[in-house]
Amino acid sequence: MQAREGQVSAQPFVCTLAFERSLDGFRIYQNVECGLSSNTIDAYRRDLRRFGDFLRRAGVDDWSRIAPRLTQGYLAELSGEGFRTTTVAQHVTAIRMWLRWLHLTRQIPEDLTTLLELPKRGRQLPHTLNLDRTVELVTSPELDQPLGLRDRAILELFYACGLRVSELCGMAERDANLKAGYARCMGKGRRERVVPIGQKARDALEVYLEQLRPKLLLRAMQTGRIKTALTPRVAAAMPLFLSRSGGKLERTAVWRLVRREAKRRGMPGKVSPHTLRHSFATHLLEGGADLRVVQELLGHVDVSTTQIYTHVQTKRLKELHARFHPHGAGKATQGADRE
Repeated sequence: MQAREGQVSAQPFVCTLAFERSLDGFRIYQNVECGLSSNTIDAYRRDLRRFGDFLRRAGVDDWSRIAPRLTQGYLAELSGEGFRTTTVAQHVTAIRMWLRWLHLTRQIPEDLTTLLELPKRGRQLPHTLNLDRTVELVTSPELDQPLGLRDRAILELFYACGLRVSELCGMAERDANLKAGYARCMGKGRRERVVPIGQKARDALEVYLEQLRPKLLLRAMQTGRIKTALTPRVAAAMPLFLSRSGGKLERTAVWRLVRREAKRRGMPGKVSPHTLRHSFATHLLEGGADLRVVQELLGHVDVSTTQIYTHVQTKRLKELHARFHPHGAGKATQGADRE
């Protein structure tokens, strides 16, 4: 029976001691030299441990013996287990980065990254919401619910700033300057950026900070999460968004929040925190914003990453043309139906 993608193996991956030690050194490189987040490092490690298990089964404990036939066999194994092209590409990226590190640290004489080519994949357009649906989602939380003020502020901030979920969860209270109207966040590769906060998000944040967050901080004191005096300085250094018990809000909780509110509003598809980030970028470009400005706001290193949103615009324009132009596909179909 073919394993489904993402299914957790009944048996954990077993790697040799040499491979495990290699991963420990690689982790330090990723953290110190590359500045990757702990979540990204953990994802690389998971993918590499699967490869390490494959190497153990193949009897390879000398990294210089990694050859094209071996890597092709591993990719074939992934495909045979039902992994999509995008997931296989993630595994390839992890292995290539590990091989490059082995070469940089002179653990192998040659750079073996050329043994693995990224599988070709079609460009997937990001899932976005139109303006009306976006407003419906960010204003969805009921403010009279125990965490309604927090949830409303979270969704408003997502859409106002185009944040990644890890960036939002990593923000401290002091990172949101409501008087000046900007937020400071730490993006991928520990690159800090400053983004403006719109008025509606500022209003939602202000209400949350005044009415709900002090109560959550008090719970943090009661549960022992804060072990020092709760001075304004200590409160400002605490996470901006707190859990029900006053702890740091986890990414999974934010995902559940977005999914729950989208489902309540009957929104089709898998709406996620990243959907609001995609919508943020697409609506800016539709409003006439410069591509380079959107790149800076999103924290993209390469403008080509941002250009995907211009394809979203093109797709939407084609749909509108098909619906409303006299010779559009939609109009032509309607005419054919009448004949």
